[in-house]
Amino acid sequence: MSLMRFVAALVTLALGASAAFAQYPAKPITFVVPFAAGGDSDLSGRNLAQHAQKYLGKQPIVIINRVGASGAIGSNAVKNAARDGYTLLIARIGSHAILPAIDSKTPYKWNDFTMLSLLELNPYVCVVKGDSPLRSMPQLVAQIRKMPGRLNFATSGVGTIQNFGPQYLFTLAGLTKDHAIGIHYKGGGEVTTSLLGGQVEFACNNLTTILSHVKAGALRALMVTTPERLADLPDVPTSRELGWSAMERITGWTALMGPPAMAKEATEKWTEVLGKLASDPEWIAGNAKLAGIPAIRSAAETEKFVRDQYELYEQLAVSLGIRE
Repeated sequence: MSLMRFVAALVTLALGASAAFAQYPAKPITFVVPFAAGGDSDLSGRNLAQHAQKYLGKQPIVIINRVGASGAIGSNAVKNAARDGYTLLIARIGSHAILPAIDSKTPYKWNDFTMLSLLELNPYVCVVKGDSPLRSMPQLVAQIRKMPGRLNFATSGVGTIQNFGPQYLFTLAGLTKDHAIGIHYKGGGEVTTSLLGGQVEFACNNLTTILSHVKAGALRALMVTTPERLADLPDVPTSRELGWSAMERITGWTALMGPPAMAKEATEKWTEVLGKLASDPEWIAGNAKLAGIPAIRSAAETEKFVRDQYELYEQLAVSLGIRE
């Protein structure tokens, strides 16, 4: 073989290898969910996996639940994963905004990842027991103001959205952090059970957790933090209607992220896929079943949203004296 033919053969091989490398995905993709199966992030990840595959050459997407340390174990695993786009994170408000905001020892920062897109928002609702004499959020706030330190609300821990939501409302309403007392339970299920059992006067939580109880009349919803009223709760006013528009910052959410400096080919492919999913009726219907609001956004918009969330919870953690 002449030298020129040998060089030409090498160039052909190099171009072929480059094209093969750019053809993402060429193997199954892993979604790391940093929380247990059955939770909001897990269900969101499975809904995404089910409907994204048809835009990825039908490459399988495998869900792995890597739980522990309030989501830090799974999140950190993705931060340290190969940057080829085959290991992605189903990021959640608790693991990605609240935890880094309240614990300086978290092994990653909120922006240590490649932002791909927000996936959906989970409406946040404040409720009382179905037979409570309190029939509106202004009535509840007035009662808290009238009886400081007497009313209790349920949370699943000081560093959770169930605690931060009421505390932020107290700030907006001109109340102190001690005007109502948070009673901390082990999880969202116990939060609902305590309210149903009359152990606390009110609670605020993601709609997914409490919707069935509200529809059954066991709980009464007083306020949602979505910009518009919910189709599932058309008679429940929004926080904006009640004069607390800033409460819209309190919402559950899930996002898709990759390791830092993720490969351009993978990033561009997911931008394309997520753009198609935004109008995919099956993915949208899957969100509706989970009481989620589809919220596909650009990488820049997602980064801005997550930054705002981190800064909100950092400020609240400092004001409540729980930042470590």
